Formats: sequence, C-alpha cells, structure tokens
Amino acid sequence: MIDLTNFFTFQVHGAANGHSQGGIVDSVAEVLTFIEGLIGLSPAEIFSELLPGIASITNIHPLIVHFPIAFLLAFFIIDLFGSVLNKAHWRQFSTGLLYLGTLSAGAAVAAGLAAEGSVEHGGNVHLIMQKHELIGISVLCLAVFLSLWRLLSNTITAGFLNILYLSCATLLVILMLVGADLGSLMVYKYGVAVEAVGDNMIDYFHEHTHSHSHD
Repeated sequence: MIDLTNFFTFQVHGAANGHSQGGIVDSVAEVLTFIEGLIGLSPAEIFSELLPGIASITNIHPLIVHFPIAFLLAFFIIDLFGSVLNKAHWRQFSTGLLYLGTLSAGAAVAAGLAAEGSVEHGGNVHLIMQKHELIGISVLCLAVFLSLWRLLSNTITAGFLNILYLSCATLLVILMLVGADLGSLMVYKYGVAVEAVGDNMIDYFHEHTHSHSHD
C-alpha cells in the first residue's frame, strides 16, 4: 500500500540537491504540503481547513443574505430599463431573477429569524435587530406580491399598472438597502456575532504576512 504522505513529501523535497527552485516549484510545494496536512483529518476538520470562514460562522444568515440582494437588485434594474426602452424580452428575463430573489429572500428571512436567538446582543442592538427583521419580512412580502402579480397576470404590465408595479419594486429595493445598512451597522459597529480581535488574531496576521519584494 502506497504511503501518500511520503509520496507527497518526496515529490516536494526530491528536487536536485534538495534546493528550492522558486516560482512554480514553490507554489506546487505549498499545495502539496497543504494536501499532506489534510490527510488523516476528519471530514469536519477538512471542511474547516478548506472553508474556515463558513466553518466559523454561528448561523448561515450572513451567507444567504447576499443572494436576494443581488437577484432583486438585478431584477429591478433590468425590469426598469426594459420598461423604459420597451424591451419585452428584458422584462421576461427579469421575471426569472425576481423568482430567484423571492426564494432566496424567504431562505434569508428564515435563517435570520433562527439566528436572532443564537447571537448575544445588548438592548441597543436589539432595537436595530427588530427593525432589520421587520424590514426583511417586508421585503419578502413585497417580493412575493410582485412574483404572484407577474405569475398570475401571464403578461407584462403596461400603463398605470406598470407604474404601480415599478413603484412597488422601487419600494422593495429601498427597503432592502435600508435593511442591508442596518445589518452592516450591527456587524461593523456593534460586532454582533463577531469574535473580538485579540492578540491571537494579530499573531495570525503576522504569521501570514508574505513578502512581495523582488530581487
């Protein structure tokens, strides 16, 4: 049976006279050394090594919330320009983005409600969190409303109904941006669900600082 650890080590350190040749050789050596370190680890430990950021979060809300923002914002922009420029196929394409945004918004709201009780926060943050939660639910309700409107109408709205539709979509985007701002406020000002930066983190940055000097 082949000892993979010894095999990788030989591949890295078996160069002529054991000297590093730099460039791509060093890059390959780093990759193989990293793979060596994964051998013998449990699946959970391998996941933590490969995706340390995701492994360290206490809930998946921060991971999901970017999807509805991207989908719904893209829907609004494409639908608006499609309406102004009278491009029906643009608006048809934006409908798919709206559906994806609605589904991901539902997942984000569900994850956010589950995360509310899993993170420690003070009274000042609790009020911000309640507003963030209310706005998130409002965005979801508007997205569901617009999705059902487009789904049941079987056609692209025009005239006054189109102005009303785009007005609702505008309100959705405004609420979504305000909700994102409140979420950022909780994280970056009050440090909700964020571990404090201590000496260990400073040492980590020092250890992982690479020199980019050229000969």
